[in-house]
Amino acid sequence: MADEYRSFVEGTHPGADETLFEAIVRNPVVQTLVLMVVVSLATWASALAGFGRNLFVLTAPVVAHPWTLVTSVYAHVGPGHLLGNAVVLVVAGGLVAMSTSSLRFHLYFVVTGATAGVVQVLALSLFGLPIGVLGASGAVFALVGYVLTSNILSKVIFDRLSVPWWAVVLALVGIALVLTMQYSAPGSALVAHFTGATFGLAAGRYRLLHV
Repeated sequence: MADEYRSFVEGTHPGADETLFEAIVRNPVVQTLVLMVVVSLATWASALAGFGRNLFVLTAPVVAHPWTLVTSVYAHVGPGHLLGNAVVLVVAGGLVAMSTSSLRFHLYFVVTGATAGVVQVLALSLFGLPIGVLGASGAVFALVGYVLTSNILSKVIFDRLSVPWWAVVLALVGIALVLTMQYSAPGSALVAHFTGATFGLAAGRYRLLHV
C-alpha cells in the first residue's frame, strides 16, 4: 500500500525532482527570451556588416523570404526595442505559461507574431507603402490579450451575464484598440499590435492554450 501511495504522489508531481536551474531552462518564457536575444544580436551584427536584411526582416511579398515569418518575430531593431518587448513577455508570458505547455506557448508566440507581422506588411503595401517588419510586439500584445480574457472575472462577465455574441465581438475589438493606442510607441507597427491584441483576446476568450 505504501509503495502504491508513493507512486501515486510521485506521478502527480512530474517536476518534483527537478532542480531550480532545470526549471528555469525548461520555462518557455526563458527559452523565448534567449531566442530573442540571440536572433537580435545576429540581426545587429548583420546590419553592421551590411548584409542579412533578407534573413530577419519580414517584407512583401512574404513568399519571397518565407523564413522571415519566424526570424522576424525574434529579431529587434535595437536594445530598447528588445527590452520593451522582453518586459511584457516576462509579465504576460509568465502568467500564460503557468496554464499551458511549452509547445503550445512557443507555437502561439510564433503564430501570433508572424500573423501580426504579415497583416502589418500587407495592409501598408495596399497603400503603396512597402515596409519591413521585425520584433515580437505582435506576439506580446497577443499574450496580454490572452491574459485579459482567459481569467475567471472575464469568464463571469461574458458567460454568466449572458452577453450577446455581437457585444462580445465589439468589446474585444474595443479593448484591442485601447491596448494598441495606449501602449504603442510613436512610429511603431500599430496594425501588428492591433492584430496581435485581437488574436490574443479571442484566444483567451476560449482558453485555447489551457491544458
